Amino acid sequence: MSAYTALTAAGYRAQVRDRTTVFFTFAFPLIFLVVFGLIFRGQAVEESGFSYLSYTAAGVLSWGVANAAVFGIGFTLMQWRSDDILRMIRMSPAPLSSVIGSRYVLALGVGLVQSLLFVGVAMLPGFDLVPASRWPLLIPVMALGITTFLLLGVIVGSIADTPESVAGIANFLMLPMAFLSGSFFPLDAMPDWLQKISLVMPLRYLNDAVSAALIGRGDLSDIGLGSLGLVAFAVVFGAIAARAFRWTKTS
Repeated sequence: MSAYTALTAAGYRAQVRDRTTVFFTFAFPLIFLVVFGLIFRGQAVEESGFSYLSYTAAGVLSWGVANAAVFGIGFTLMQWRSDDILRMIRMSPAPLSSVIGSRYVLALGVGLVQSLLFVGVAMLPGFDLVPASRWPLLIPVMALGITTFLLLGVIVGSIADTPESVAGIANFLMLPMAFLSGSFFPLDAMPDWLQKISLVMPLRYLNDAVSAALIGRGDLSDIGLGSLGLVAFAVVFGAIAARAFRWTKTS
């Protein structure tokens, strides 16, 4: 068995054993969808004609998947470094790519299941948010989004040395980003200066691409532009993560 396969299998077993985390990982975006559906049902954004729910549905899915990627790898790297697991892996023939790659494939799996569950609920009568012909466009967008935010999570997990610091840093990054990137409120309803600030946040590009792919608020060019933005951030985060990564608490 290769190092990559062994690490992936071990990571999968660790994830499914923590049933509470598994439940809330998948339930959290759905809870937001139902809550926002009850609050904003029938309300439209005057500037675009789309419903508030169509904005928030795509944004909540984007935020939920991004959040899971950042927190998942962040906590894992911190814990493995604290328990000297990373040091032992470093002393083995396993390369760093196997460590990150094993977490990457798990994050892709979690994100795919999150997306399919969300799409299934969003297509139910009463929501009717997702045209049946469009949702497959979501898959490559989500893969890019998970890649980008997983690399951000590597940075968080490399900097932080305690669970509290992982949670603090990740929340400091993800919560303001969610509000300023249009995950919970339509960007069209925000002041122009806030809309410009959102352009330097990766979640803005994931939101835009998911909205175009999932709801139809945009076309293929919007999906392409959002995807290019995610690729650019992935390159930047990857470069920073490569320099910030630590096998032990001291190096």
